[in-house]
Amino acid sequence: MNENVKFKYLYRDAGNYKSWGETVFSNPDGLLPHEIENRLKNAFLHREVFFASQIGIREVFLYPKGSPAEDDHCFHEYDTVELTNEAPNDFYNRTIKDFVKQVEIESSTGWRIFVP
Repeated sequence: MNENVKFKYLYRDAGNYKSWGETVFSNPDGLLPHEIENRLKNAFLHREVFFASQIGIREVFLYPKGSPAEDDHCFHEYDTVELTNEAPNDFYNRTIKDFVKQVEIESSTGWRIFVP
């Protein structure tokens, strides 16, 4: 049985406080972490920035006062991908290959900035 892949990311607010997120994808094609990472980094803004809602993963905004500060933003940051034996938990039941393809498609059509 192939190992699954954990995609780890974070939201860093205006005060540099961080909130972490992760999604586990199945990996029936046996993609290796370095292959996945290279493709993702080539698709993300500045090789690490993306909009969680645009690629169908949970937003992990952190607003200590309950609502966004004036200088908060909509950007999430890529952290890493790693092999795991954890069960897939992607809401859309995508494989890691499907997820990477979606990220590449969204990148080619343009990342859509919004106000949180």
